[in-house]
Amino acid sequence: MFEPVYLSRPGADEIRPAAAERAEELAPGLWCSPGLSNAYLLTTGDGRVIVNTGMGFEGPVHRANFDAVDNSPVRYIILTQGHVDHVGGLDSVRDPDTVVVAQENWTLWRDDNERLIRYRASRSAFAFKDTLKTGIEAIQRRLGTSRLPAPSVPAVDLDFEDTLALVVGGRRIELLAVPGGETTDSLVVWLPDERICLCGNTFGPVFGHVPNLVTIRGDRYRDALTAISSIERVRDLQPELLVTGHFAPITGAERINAELTRLRSAVQYIHDQTVAGMNAGKDVATLMREISLPPEYDVGQGYGKVAWDVRAIWENYSGWFHHRSTTELYPVGFDAVAADVVELAGADALLDRARAHLAAGRPLHAIHLAELVPDDQARAVLRQAHQTLLADSTNFWESAWLEHQIASNS
Repeated sequence: MFEPVYLSRPGADEIRPAAAERAEELAPGLWCSPGLSNAYLLTTGDGRVIVNTGMGFEGPVHRANFDAVDNSPVRYIILTQGHVDHVGGLDSVRDPDTVVVAQENWTLWRDDNERLIRYRASRSAFAFKDTLKTGIEAIQRRLGTSRLPAPSVPAVDLDFEDTLALVVGGRRIELLAVPGGETTDSLVVWLPDERICLCGNTFGPVFGHVPNLVTIRGDRYRDALTAISSIERVRDLQPELLVTGHFAPITGAERINAELTRLRSAVQYIHDQTVAGMNAGKDVATLMREISLPPEYDVGQGYGKVAWDVRAIWENYSGWFHHRSTTELYPVGFDAVAADVVELAGADALLDRARAHLAAGRPLHAIHLAELVPDDQARAVLRQAHQTLLADSTNFWESAWLEHQIASNS
């Protein structure tokens, strides 16, 4: 019986922009240049294959690190998914004759990135702005320039639906679609002769944690059953080395099988319990409170959370109308009558009750009441309530949001 791997691996708060002075060899002919999403180099007898390219500003670092290992032509660049931290450095890493390969749904994610770039950047800033600032400054110092490349808009030369086999310099490479990853164009790179699987962020940026079926920064919903099928597809390969999107690979066929089986079972359990609760007439908030994983399905909640996945599954099946109130159907929220509540109950009475909830260990109740009151009167209560929640948080996104709210109310 293996201890869950998430207990001994770094968390998402340790992910940093590309900073390594050199690439690290993980296995013969397999090199890693770490970053916001790691880039990988496969060497062959007839040129190089690169897997993922990082953000636009990281591309020159990955290129320099890989050139120091092998400066032969880049025959292929494989994009394991369409998020910008995988495709953004493409223009810096490719050669004029490089063939760029992706799963056939890649245009959906390229177009999403283009049409929503301003929105998504603003929605992610609370979690990443300090890390990005520090990382960009370090890259500027290393390269001796303040001018770093903008994110590439990927152009793919070769795409496929389910499976694609390549042979480069005698090295066999198979690409397998895993649409249950972070994006529906997700793929894994399988090296059958070496029994190595490069899975990128198929299972999320932090391996061993429950996947985010929707992110709080904003993205398309991810289907739980499709995620399960993708986990099973990788597990059935029986890899002996699993190279993830961040941090050290997972080694040993038995351990990898145990991890993927546990992850698959956890997602299945969350899905089945949510569906059972829906059919029993329970509301989503009740299910978010009630559903927890049994010990045998213990996975981390440092990036996704069980409660958030319950809500994602519910809304992926049922949509945004929860049948709680007629007002859900109309563009008039409770904030429209907040001033009426304050006038009738009194700001002091509301804040006194919020403080009482806070003292009784109910910070969310306190936030509900304090948010009704104009900011200058409620800041202290809101700050304390968010600090209380932060003290119990082990989740990257949750903690980043709570810290952002604490700063906003300071």
